[in-house]
Amino acid sequence: MNRTDCQALDAKDPLAAMREQFALPPNKIYLDGNSLGVLPRATAARVAEVVQREWGEHLIESWNTAHWIDLPQRVGNKLARLVGAGPNELVAADSTSVNLFKVLSAALSMVQAGDNPQRRVILSERDNFPTDLYIAESLARERGFELVTIDTPEQIEPRLVQGDVAVLMLTQVNYRTGRLHDMSALTQAAHAAGALAVWDLAHSAGALPVHLKRDDADFAVGCGYKYLNGGPGAPAFVWVHPRHADRFAQPLAGWMGHAAPFAFTPGYAPAPGIARYLCGTPPVIQMAALECGVDTVLAAEPLGGMDALRSKSLALTEVFLRLVRERCASLDVITPHESQHRGSQVSLTRAEGAYAIVQALIARGVIGDFRAPDVLRFGFTPLYTRFVDVWDAVEHLHQVLESGEWKEDRFNKRGAVT
Repeated sequence: MNRTDCQALDAKDPLAAMREQFALPPNKIYLDGNSLGVLPRATAARVAEVVQREWGEHLIESWNTAHWIDLPQRVGNKLARLVGAGPNELVAADSTSVNLFKVLSAALSMVQAGDNPQRRVILSERDNFPTDLYIAESLARERGFELVTIDTPEQIEPRLVQGDVAVLMLTQVNYRTGRLHDMSALTQAAHAAGALAVWDLAHSAGALPVHLKRDDADFAVGCGYKYLNGGPGAPAFVWVHPRHADRFAQPLAGWMGHAAPFAFTPGYAPAPGIARYLCGTPPVIQMAALECGVDTVLAAEPLGGMDALRSKSLALTEVFLRLVRERCASLDVITPHESQHRGSQVSLTRAEGAYAIVQALIARGVIGDFRAPDVLRFGFTPLYTRFVDVWDAVEHLHQVLESGEWKEDRFNKRGAVT
């Protein structure tokens, strides 16, 4: 394979026009959409409209006239189309960490009030994203449960059958390795073992097809600023299967989750359905930016939607893996080669210089990222990543390795964010 082959793949890419939705900076190859998505062209004008007209001119009236109050549900219904949820089953709100606290608390309450309250284990992966483990550890300590982590995905099902697991908590695509879990099979295994399944979609929503209801998940949360292009710190989202939504109130009983928030009664009465998983006032400006980002993903629906995005994602990562194997032999691949086990990123490791290699690439305009202790991560957002970007990125990676430029002092100084 050569650069001309990659240009030919771009020429016949049915999603090529989707790239025009984004304000991509010149002379950069952006392979970090799994950490922060690119700015949609529509976002700046939309945010300016919210600030200058809706807020600046209409002030508080915009809660009604611009329907600010409905943003969590309106954006949530758009998100639901991307993750296999139904209308009015999902809301955009808060952060992934906060939403995980809500749903994991509700899940533990369900277990304690159920037929097997003796179950006391929250099961997860040792290399799940740390915030998920921190939240679970905190709740386990507070509620009398135990967080148990396994080392490999193959250990999940054998651990489930031991009979003490209350909740299986997993991120659908592992943030370090890029491994994709089989949501359907693992949810089914959890239910067969008498456990509930909580899924974090931070690295899958907007990158690949997700089928929450079809796969019978119990709870899900997700991030708005990665593949959904909602901007730094964008609101997250939360989904609860309709069979559970009215069973328990989540612990953050804020006024927006009240059945009648503008009645201003002193006692809390949870709203019906998913609305009870709201807490405080929605961040209107950030929510407007998130809606623009979600719209960039929904724009692919006439071209095949998430299935088309998934096909391109797999093709991009396959080309990257092939070129890395051919040209960068000193790097080890920790992302599964099998397409059914791969998300939309590729992770490489190297015992020496991993951080510095990423910094040298960034200096050349190839933006990936580093995760301690030795992981180089590259995310492939099919909406705007081209095959020629893949070729050029590997060419730069090859040159950085061959020249040894990563050894320069400037590339070995750690920043606050890695």
